[in-house]
Amino acid sequence: QVQLVESGGGLVQAGGSLRLSCAASGRTFRNLNMGWFRRGPGKEREFVAAIGWSDGRTYYADSVKGRFIISRDNAKNTEYLQMNSLKPEDTAVYYCAADIGGIYRPSLEGDYDYWGQGTQVTVSS
Repeated sequence: QVQLVESGGGLVQAGGSLRLSCAASGRTFRNLNMGWFRRGPGKEREFVAAIGWSDGRTYYADSVKGRFIISRDNAKNTEYLQMNSLKPEDTAVYYCAADIGGIYRPSLEGDYDYWGQGTQVTVSS
């Protein structure tokens, strides 16, 4: 079992920044592929970013590339999502997710085994 707890969401003006954190417990964090997804109002949940455990390779949705940065601190069992130049369309509930191994397709929701409860991010115009 893996427990994931997100934090850092809130209300921010367009152009501002937020940093989300996801604290993991219950399994060796350094061996987990980690991702962030989001669900906007009236939308399906979508991929945002991911980071692999073996090589730290990062992956981003086109909509956030150049604005968001995913990172991880294996010593703290935590992954982060630094969100810059936020736009109103970034408003969503953000979820962190963990993949325990096997074939890894970073942007596929179904490849992740564990999910956090989500944290709300609201960007005002």
